[in-house]
Amino acid sequence: MRPVRSLWLAGPEAWLPDAEAQDLRRKALCLDAGFKPFSGGQAAPGDDFSSEIQARELYMERMAQLRQVDAAIVNLTPWRGPSCDASVAFEAGVLAGLGRPVFAYLNVEDESLAEYVDRVDVLVGAERGEDGIWRDENGCVVEDLGLPESVMLWAEARRLFVIVTPEPLHDLTGLEMCLQALRLYAE
Repeated sequence: MRPVRSLWLAGPEAWLPDAEAQDLRRKALCLDAGFKPFSGGQAAPGDDFSSEIQARELYMERMAQLRQVDAAIVNLTPWRGPSCDASVAFEAGVLAGLGRPVFAYLNVEDESLAEYVDRVDVLVGAERGEDGIWRDENGCVVEDLGLPESVMLWAEARRLFVIVTPEPLHDLTGLEMCLQALRLYAE
């Protein structure tokens, strides 16, 4: 097993109004736990990523960073809908493909939103048909396996903690739990 010294932190934090402060909080927890944290963040104010070339350069930088880390902790908290930020899902998939262990957490405001199908129902709208299958307003099947996220994100995570909190975008309890689990994994 590859030693775990460095961590990739993925989540919606880069888009928060207090992104820098939240990133510093996350990184301090990682450093206290003995891991060197990395995160992608977002373009700095004033950076011009309006061209395709600049966007591809950002992508290549991020991919290089992902290849260098030993493990990841991903924040799957619903972002702008019932699922996690799309970039987080992509980064978790890349890291899984590279054979890096992925640990995850998901914050929700209410226990009734802990399962994916319930969030789709509340946030997008879904109905359970007579056949017992959940479908959205377009008639598309909604994954209903009793899991907090899609099966592919859930199954890849070595641990996935669901935290009920009044502050889903700022609560770091799940990160702390992932760090504890990762320490045990790394021993």
